[in-house]
Amino acid sequence: MRDFRLVIFDCDGVLVDSERISNRVFCSMLNDLGLRVTIEDMFQHFVGLSMPQCVQLITEMSGRPPPPDFVETLRERTDVALRAEVTPIPGVAEVLDVIRVPFCVASSGNHQKIRLTLGATGLLEKFGDRIYSVADVKNPKPAPDIFLYAARQMAVEPGDCVVIEDTPTGVRAGVAAGMHVLGFCANTPENRLKEAGADAVFADMRLLPALLRSAAQPSVTSDERQAALSRTKR
Repeated sequence: MRDFRLVIFDCDGVLVDSERISNRVFCSMLNDLGLRVTIEDMFQHFVGLSMPQCVQLITEMSGRPPPPDFVETLRERTDVALRAEVTPIPGVAEVLDVIRVPFCVASSGNHQKIRLTLGATGLLEKFGDRIYSVADVKNPKPAPDIFLYAARQMAVEPGDCVVIEDTPTGVRAGVAAGMHVLGFCANTPENRLKEAGADAVFADMRLLPALLRSAAQPSVTSDERQAALSRTKR
């Protein structure tokens, strides 16, 4: 049995319950532009993308780019909503207290948003300066850049890392980085995470420590990991 040396957490939807808040604001602004999208559409098409990727998608959907102040206005409105409403994912604070290997954040959000949400939920002090943003690298997810960058900063080989992700885009990035990937499916259909390449999926963050122990055994198959997870749920 080998031990993983680093756990890499995505932020939105994995550490903080921010996705519905952010996407409610985003959806409203897209509706104002004349795009008839719903919250479900946002989760289907936008969640997991960087802001430049979102702007490109808006341009493709509407046939023209959004107004010049769209991104700045979206960030301002989102920040206000997050400060007032964001909460930690249930159980995540307790999990971070019991994980015995180093961990960090690697997110598609910018540094300001990451620190805002972690600070508002009391999680910021648990990560210190181990916070990495897509702004630090050339290519956003599903490219592996952000995860490989985080591993380099933490001086850990990619094969010794476990990524915790909640979007197909993030899962594909972790797989491309050559890392073990666990899909958090509390708000994402588990089949989408499995299809993207997640080694196992789980819906309750409090199950993560047991799942990490199971994942650290290279001889254990995906089916056996799922069986271990099912036993833990009982």
